[in-house]
Amino acid sequence: MVKEKTDLNAIPLPDSLTTTPGESTPGESTPGANSPKSLMFSASTDQRFFFFRDTRNEAGRPTPVSVYGVRAGFLFPARRPRPALGTSRGQSASFKAGAGFYFLNQTLNQPGLLPGETESIKRYLRIATVYYERYLYRHGPFEVSMPIELGYGHSRYERTGGAEQEIARGVFIPLGVGISGAYHFPDIRWFKPFHWFGFHVLVGQRFILKKDLPDSQINYGGFYISAGPSFFLESLTGDLKAWGKKHKKRRSR
Repeated sequence: MVKEKTDLNAIPLPDSLTTTPGESTPGESTPGANSPKSLMFSASTDQRFFFFRDTRNEAGRPTPVSVYGVRAGFLFPARRPRPALGTSRGQSASFKAGAGFYFLNQTLNQPGLLPGETESIKRYLRIATVYYERYLYRHGPFEVSMPIELGYGHSRYERTGGAEQEIARGVFIPLGVGISGAYHFPDIRWFKPFHWFGFHVLVGQRFILKKDLPDSQINYGGFYISAGPSFFLESLTGDLKAWGKKHKKRRSR
């Protein structure tokens, strides 16, 4: 008796096990498969300590100056898979871009910064920026990115004491390059807002492409640093989106 040969290629496979190029089998993860198809809004307050080259103590060492601001932008999904980028809090992003605004009110007791001025002066800085922040590493609670900022700044100087009188004003163009790291607190089931917060560290260097007062010793260039607790708005908006989808599914049943 001759046994029939079975042609394995002729046996149809179940749909759940067949794949097309670019698809993954069940249980297999494909890079970028969970990437969001829409932008995600992000915003945060931003306090930095700048070591301006024109602000020094009696020993001639640079002293930190607090600059306050806020910035807002969007997280952009990766178009191509990048091994260094996983998902952070369930969100995948390749870079962040947006705009910011910063201000500074500072009293300077350094005669000679402005030509002909021998007394202390007060300066007011207002800076609008646009930034591009590319993620270098983004997995789980950890993020490492490289922000690049280009700004348009306006300065105004006044004499202090008695009647304040404006003595100079100008426009300057700053450029900043830095390295930023962040840590998101873990997700706790019974207290969801916990993972909206975390810590961040930012270090960088600012360069002045155009000086506001070329004939003076004013210089806003130098090293800057920022460190402290953070509130991650994208984590909040991500939770709200997930809650909305879940609520919609329940209503459709």
